[in-house]
Amino acid sequence: MSDKPKLRVILCSPRGFCAGVTRAIDVVETALKLHGAPVYVRHEIVHNKYVVDSLKAKGAIFVKELTEVPQGDAPVIFSAHGVPKSVPAEAEKRGLYAVDATCPLVTKVHREAMAHYKRGRHIVLIGHAGHPEVIGTLGQLPAGAITLVGDRAEVEKLELPAGKELAFVTQTTLSVDDTRDAIAALKAKFPHIVEQTAEDICYATTNRQEAVKAAASLVDAFVVVGAANSSNSQRLREVAEREGCKVSLLVPGVEALDFSLLEGARTLAISAGASAPEVLVEQILDGLAERYTLEVETLTTREENMFFPLPRNLRETAPAAS
Repeated sequence: MSDKPKLRVILCSPRGFCAGVTRAIDVVETALKLHGAPVYVRHEIVHNKYVVDSLKAKGAIFVKELTEVPQGDAPVIFSAHGVPKSVPAEAEKRGLYAVDATCPLVTKVHREAMAHYKRGRHIVLIGHAGHPEVIGTLGQLPAGAITLVGDRAEVEKLELPAGKELAFVTQTTLSVDDTRDAIAALKAKFPHIVEQTAEDICYATTNRQEAVKAAASLVDAFVVVGAANSSNSQRLREVAEREGCKVSLLVPGVEALDFSLLEGARTLAISAGASAPEVLVEQILDGLAERYTLEVETLTTREENMFFPLPRNLRETAPAAS
């Protein structure tokens, strides 16, 4: 009989890769298959070191800016977070073969912002300063066309151009609850602000937060697998903490998990950010199994079947390569 303590583990579902992340990784792997190495990628294709390292091993070269990409026929891929308009413009000017792996749901926000701008509206963007997605959205329009706010407190201090019609858009990976508060504050302060025609926070972010909420009240501790620079992963940890989990951890993988923090826990929930591969969850389960007798179950709050096709220029190239 095992002398290891028992631990009930609840796996949140959905968790891990979303359709946009799957598509972005497929873009890099397809480009490598069609064109061979090297393939250049501007910034991390998604916020996950394991994914980035695995693509490096296959021949992808990650760069910070296009100036690091040499002239030639090698594809240069833009990350799932989206890029300012200046980036594809620079690629075209240099004659680079660019492939845009921007998540279609981020592109939807870009198009909304552009539509508001064309109608003469000043745009408020709810998002986190410095995040690649926010930098990309701000870069869709001329400087000064968009004002960035992070939360309700910043909304309340907001001063906007007088006499301008207003509209708002949001980053796709925000906390659903925080964003709802910020939007309520915007509408209270600017009653005539034009609302979104559809929710900007992506389905995957919403669904993963919903699953974490459902599990958090059932457990003593929560582990979210994801990178520290992953917005949606950070939000999952915050959601678990708000729902009452005193031990709520965000770890990139099993090697970073301090098991001593789980001492005394009889129940544990695990989720993973939208850019975290399932293998990292499996490794954490293996690490737990060395220390506990596990009773594992899955809590499913919603089924996902979203799919995004590859960018057109990769789809058009594929038949010629076969």
